[in-house]
Amino acid sequence: MEQYEPDSLSPAQLAAVQRSLRNGRAPLGRRTLLRASAGGAFAVAGLGGLSGCGIPAAGQGKGGVAADDHSDDEKRVTFSNWTEYMDVDKKKRHPTLDTFFARTGIQVKYTEDINDNNDFFGKIQQQLKSGQDTGRDLICVTDWLAARLIRFGWVQKLDPSNLPHAYARLSPQFRSPDWDPGRAYSYPWTGISTVIAYNKKATDGEKITSVSQLLDNPELKGRVGFLSEMRDTVGMTLLDMGKDPGKFTDDDFDAAIARLQKAVDRKQIRRFTGNDYTADLDKGDLAACLAWAGDVVQLKIDNPDIEFAIPDSGYLTSTDNLLIPNKARHKRNAERLIDYYYEPKPAARLAAYINYVCPVDGVREELAKLDKKAAHNPLIIPDKEMAAKSHGFRSLTPKQESAYEEKFAKLTGS
Repeated sequence: MEQYEPDSLSPAQLAAVQRSLRNGRAPLGRRTLLRASAGGAFAVAGLGGLSGCGIPAAGQGKGGVAADDHSDDEKRVTFSNWTEYMDVDKKKRHPTLDTFFARTGIQVKYTEDINDNNDFFGKIQQQLKSGQDTGRDLICVTDWLAARLIRFGWVQKLDPSNLPHAYARLSPQFRSPDWDPGRAYSYPWTGISTVIAYNKKATDGEKITSVSQLLDNPELKGRVGFLSEMRDTVGMTLLDMGKDPGKFTDDDFDAAIARLQKAVDRKQIRRFTGNDYTADLDKGDLAACLAWAGDVVQLKIDNPDIEFAIPDSGYLTSTDNLLIPNKARHKRNAERLIDYYYEPKPAARLAAYINYVCPVDGVREELAKLDKKAAHNPLIIPDKEMAAKSHGFRSLTPKQESAYEEKFAKLTGS
């Protein structure tokens, strides 16, 4: 592997690389792949309450199964991740990974082989169930699948002594999800915020700041988009109704569906989308919609008419998370890689490239050296006010998951 310092790229060069990689492909395809279908039994999502002082005591899980750790004599780690989820330079190398190798001598075999949570689970399920090594030391999956793997006892408990930066720098917003209290088994790679986005040219300058406006404003009729992910659309609607998506009842869920159905019947909602809303929002065919923050950040680079709003009622946050599967051969090397990405410099480099919420506290100064706008963008580094408005969608039983997804599918016509 070639070795070099990633900071040899100037901020202007970094921006040029990002722009060149976005051109000539379907825009912003990463997030649309995260959709959890009704087939995802045991799916759970969302964050627990905020914790202001340290990580609380870890919850009791089944515990993973370790293998003999070969980290000392095999200086490598195999990392499976999503596409477009790692910094890339103009030579199509990964600067932060190369710097990790230069510092530690640990070779990272980095593979972009996760295209869908359910599909990836299908790849590794039989090996994990049989107590076999998956061939991967580190994986990155969305919170509901992370919860499933933890529940099944198929991932290993992390050693805090190998994670000093992660332990100290994990943002309070992400410290205690209800599916992994105390972060005993996982650390977030990124946060994914659901917000309101609008094209101010298409709204004639009107600010769209609430779900109520999306559902009830007659000036937006037929030009509104909601998301095809149940948790995002229902969760944001529950918040607008004054309900906590982390604690709602079945009746609350039904009321949210009924409210959305009225908007569908009136043809207020144009359609339910994955992140293909980006093209329509950019053109103004959608005047306003629910959107994922990473998409909005990237859209604004090329279109100054794109704006976002954090409703006073709050917004939804989910996470993609790093876990070590059972029988991984290089557990300590994997923990060192997790910890490395909680250092400010590599964390900033990653955040500047992928534009999702950075879960690392104290990264703003380093990020400002690369991109001053990104460093002060609350969609990448939430301020305290925005973090306080973050909510997670509560854990669901398999029965609830099936019932809710069935009702949502009927609503969306999927």
